[in-house]
Amino acid sequence: MHSLTFFPLGNADCCRTDLINGMKILFDYANCCDPDDNEDLRINLADALRDDLKEAGRDYYDVVAFTHADSDHICGASDFFYLDHAKKYQDDDRIKINELWVPAAMILESNLDGDAYVLRAEARYRLKKGKGIRVFSRPDRLKDWLESEGIKLEDRIHLITDAGQLVPGFNLSSEGVEFFVHSPFAVRQDGELIDRNENSLVVQAKFAYEGQDTRVILGGDATYDVWTDIVNITKYHKREDRLKWDAFKVSHHCSYLSLSDEKGEIKTEPVDEVKWLFEQGEARGIIVSSSKPIPESYEEIQPPHRQAANYYREKASAIDGEFVVTMEHPTKSKPKPLVIKIDDSGAVIKKQIITGAAAVISRPAPRAGRELNG
Repeated sequence: MHSLTFFPLGNADCCRTDLINGMKILFDYANCCDPDDNEDLRINLADALRDDLKEAGRDYYDVVAFTHADSDHICGASDFFYLDHAKKYQDDDRIKINELWVPAAMILESNLDGDAYVLRAEARYRLKKGKGIRVFSRPDRLKDWLESEGIKLEDRIHLITDAGQLVPGFNLSSEGVEFFVHSPFAVRQDGELIDRNENSLVVQAKFAYEGQDTRVILGGDATYDVWTDIVNITKYHKREDRLKWDAFKVSHHCSYLSLSDEKGEIKTEPVDEVKWLFEQGEARGIIVSSSKPIPESYEEIQPPHRQAANYYREKASAIDGEFVVTMEHPTKSKPKPLVIKIDDSGAVIKKQIITGAAAVISRPAPRAGRELNG
């Protein structure tokens, strides 16, 4: 079977994808815990990932994707990964990256510092070398930068994947997964292409296992207006199936701004396109919020927002599914990694028995023949 693992990191992101063929893919890396604070319940991400790699007998990931350069998606990356562009990041304890995935903004952005600066240097180095990288963008977005480095766009176009395309190197028959790119994308306004959400990678992963297809949306940090464009573009191209989901990692740590510009008093009411998006959830779908615990107050300014959580809970309930918050799983006092197994039952949360006994998997009836309940 395949699996997804979401880690309790507070308002930060990391999702490890383990494929049945042994490949390991990491979406984001934000190690934000304070190891000197005994009250910090966030996991030490570096230790958790190293332990898993050691068990697998390897020191690398097949793919590491950084959805964008905000610190809650890259914190500590320059301390953890082996980076090709400078020897100071190449000691034996570092974890190697076979292929780095980044949106074009991580190459083109200026005025960066810290981990973002280091990752930009690594992405630029790999793109100039022409190996070990995939950039997500409209190709022309990179043309001027490549030419400034003395490189022709056509010599690197095989490393660039635009929205509306499948990521090369993955297919259902061999790897058991395919990745469809929704963002970054461009829209046409007054005859001109305008780049939208160019800072964040959004994909639908489709997994195959013994005749069962399971779809997962990894939402990056898309706001409601970006989701609106994604839905409208997807419908225009008659690819509605690319927005179906069995598991959905929501954007912005359960912020209401991923649903609407109005928070609401008790529940955020999404704009029509986002409402349609969440109606594409299959029966027993799982909605994941990579965030702090949902607050009791409706007045919180920063996410997670209770109003948004109330909407997600309602949508999960309507499909007999689950809404799970990473810092509340399995309990607020002892959060543990959230593991979603993907097999012939679809997407199933690996249940943890709080008493300390071995974890078990709660298995629903097989999904064959289920009706969409949105």
